[in-house]
Amino acid sequence: MALDGVMLSSVAGPCDALSVAGKLASIRDPLNPVQFESAVVSARGQEQVATSAGVSIGGLQGPREDLDALIVPGLMHECPAGLGEQLSAYTAEYEYLHNLHRRGTVIAGNCSGTFMLAASGLLDGHRATTSWWLASSFRTRFPKVILEADQMMVRDGPLVTTGAATSIYNFVLELVAEHGGEDLAQQTGRMLVIDRERQSQAPYVSLAMMERPRHSLSERAERFLQRELHEHMSVSRLADHCGISERSLLRHYRSHHGMTPLEHIQHLRVERAKALLETTHLSFEEIVERCGYIDVSSFRKLFKRASATTPADYRERFRLRAH
Repeated sequence: MALDGVMLSSVAGPCDALSVAGKLASIRDPLNPVQFESAVVSARGQEQVATSAGVSIGGLQGPREDLDALIVPGLMHECPAGLGEQLSAYTAEYEYLHNLHRRGTVIAGNCSGTFMLAASGLLDGHRATTSWWLASSFRTRFPKVILEADQMMVRDGPLVTTGAATSIYNFVLELVAEHGGEDLAQQTGRMLVIDRERQSQAPYVSLAMMERPRHSLSERAERFLQRELHEHMSVSRLADHCGISERSLLRHYRSHHGMTPLEHIQHLRVERAKALLETTHLSFEEIVERCGYIDVSSFRKLFKRASATTPADYRERFRLRAH
């Protein structure tokens, strides 16, 4: 589905991937190849849209209803608040999505496009994911959606949501596997160098890039935690520093962060460990100490649970390399 301000890759990428799958299918079975057709449609009948890259997409088709699947692509935006303001303008798109949903069409929201799918009301009561850095804003705006932000792709009936921009390829290759077989999907993935084993966004999460609540109490707690994270830290110590009771602190964190203070402290420690694994040659034992932990084994389990990978694998994958 084409929209003004759409990310060009969110439209061109899936179309190209399906074209590659079709070419490979014709090579594998010249007499009876599975065929994939992609179309770029406009819910309001526009002939062209301007993408965020400054390139216009023309040759748009009207709001077709004979689709097997529709991708709601990512929209470029400066901040979650700006994205929220855009959502009120998509009346025609919401109506189109509801029409397709009634027909049983598979609808997939990608990256920030998941906000449009959620704003249509179709995701209420359903499981979903979105780009990891938009998770906090998504939870606040759409409390009726069961958000699983760590997941690369979530399918709940005919409704599909995918994480950050390139995760849409997971959905496209699933379509290829469904209609052309697993072998064709694997071959297409290899041709495009797409890792279908990526099931989690957790290794890519950076708390520094996530939207944080703008609240004086949150900022005071954050400054204290960043300064004292290498020391023993407890909820009672944090509450004492903030001048409130543990119960009030718990209520504040659940309301503004969607987690407990202890979970937030653990997130910060894992984030610090990630940074040290990426940028230093410190041993994991030394890193654990700088993150305020004593039990190396316990922190290793915490790191794996939070990042969906081991510390050693994370360092190998993301460490800075000399060129």
